[in-house]
Amino acid sequence: MFKLSEIKELIKLIDGTSVHELEIENDGARLMIRKPGKTEVVNIQQGAPLASTYTQVSQPIVEVQHAAPQNAAPAAPAQGAANSGYHQIVSPMVGTFYRASSPDKPPYVNVGDRINDKSIVCILEAMKLMNELEAEVRGEIVEILVENGQLVEYGQPLFLVKPE
Repeated sequence: MFKLSEIKELIKLIDGTSVHELEIENDGARLMIRKPGKTEVVNIQQGAPLASTYTQVSQPIVEVQHAAPQNAAPAAPAQGAANSGYHQIVSPMVGTFYRASSPDKPPYVNVGDRINDKSIVCILEAMKLMNELEAEVRGEIVEILVENGQLVEYGQPLFLVKPE
């Protein structure tokens, strides 16, 4: 395990050099530091399924991974989404995902529904503000990747859409 003081010291050292990325492994923990300047994909795993965050880097990125417990199931990609040709509707913010405008209302969309670019697909609540998310793509909902009431991250895929 890496100590916070060690991580801070490494960031300072890297910042003063021409090195853009540093990766260190120690006792099942992995530390990765990337310098700012371009969009990066950061994966963080701490004994749980893989979570991805997509962000414009303006400060050093620090990634720490701990080896998953032996009984933990590996994270499975959503039915081969990367190579499927499906469009991902992703969260534009950190917040709570809601499929409907209120608990007594039907969901905005279900698997198999056809949507257009102005279709509202969910609500994301952030700091007590309810934000409707538009699909921005025409097609058919193939999969809903998160559960109602689940906390979602910036850039996290929420829906898979088969585009028209």
